[in-house]
Amino acid sequence: MSKVCCIFNIPSLYREKIYLDIDKEYDCEWYFEQDNSDISLFDVNKLRKVFVLKHRKIFSRFYMMEGLVNQVWKHNDFDKYLMIGTPMCISLWILCILLRIFYPSKKIYFWTHGWYGKEKLLERVIKKLFFKLADGLFVYGNYAKGLLINEGFSSDKLYVIHNSLSYDVQLEQREQMRKTPIYSEHFGNTNPVLIFIGRLTPIKQLDMLVQSVYDLKNKGLNCNLVFIGDGSMRKMLEQKVKSLNITQQVWFYGACYDEETNAELIYNADLCVAPGNVGLTAIHTMMFGCPVITHGDFKYQMPEFEAIKPLLTGNFYKRGSQESLNEKISEWFNVNGKRRKYVQQYCYDEIDNQWNPYYQMHITKSVFS
Repeated sequence: MSKVCCIFNIPSLYREKIYLDIDKEYDCEWYFEQDNSDISLFDVNKLRKVFVLKHRKIFSRFYMMEGLVNQVWKHNDFDKYLMIGTPMCISLWILCILLRIFYPSKKIYFWTHGWYGKEKLLERVIKKLFFKLADGLFVYGNYAKGLLINEGFSSDKLYVIHNSLSYDVQLEQREQMRKTPIYSEHFGNTNPVLIFIGRLTPIKQLDMLVQSVYDLKNKGLNCNLVFIGDGSMRKMLEQKVKSLNITQQVWFYGACYDEETNAELIYNADLCVAPGNVGLTAIHTMMFGCPVITHGDFKYQMPEFEAIKPLLTGNFYKRGSQESLNEKISEWFNVNGKRRKYVQQYCYDEIDNQWNPYYQMHITKSVFS
């Protein structure tokens, strides 16, 4: 059994399944940073051997994981190293350079976003130097892989691993899902339902979504809108809804941490709209058969946009264009208004085939074998 040193920033709850699978498959030691944010974490004691290290800021965005190099060197009988691929962590630079000098036969892999396409010159130089320390890169999507190939990296050393959520739990919920009158009872109509689930923050550009509901109403398309989540933009959005006189069409459901309730809300909606970057919202909603519209300027997107196939599992609008967003929402219902079951199945297939921890484990094993 290969011995693997796994170094990541935090044990995010949505990564629990893939981390536990890696821990079961290989003889692993895990290194995480202490975290004081409000991100949901899983219990690291579920892993066999774990070290939690202090995060120490150096300058700008650069930081260190205190004691990482000494701690890893003490237990340095690893065959492989699987690390978060951030060049902002000075500790990883030191560790990788030492490994390259003293143990060149040991394999180093970074798990990283890779390349966005908006990098400026200095960032490009830093990233290239850092990534070249690795034997291979696990990247989230084919878009990043293509950009890295254009930057001179070998395709043979780039592995698309995608991303995933709590797939097993959500699959069990999905299999029990049935259509319910949750929206017709709340809104008092059977109009199409748009949803957004996630933090209500400025980067999500949710004011555009509110504007779309108003604009489409004036063009004869009445839609209901549900916000599942909370955040700094909620008051502003509520004020905008009131000023546009569409209060009866918008439901601020609030933050919901009950996954069964979230599953019902998503399953019964018709379309998720994320005007800003979409991220794991796409995976969450498509898991329950709800397609997604977001912007198509991929260098400003998160890698999960790749799950969206135009007019099958969602669509893309021109970033920043209210008119384009309105058109894509209207087009969706014109084309797919009576194809809800087909769309659900397209969404299910996309997640079941690629965006789950079993797919991720398959990729990992194919590289580590």
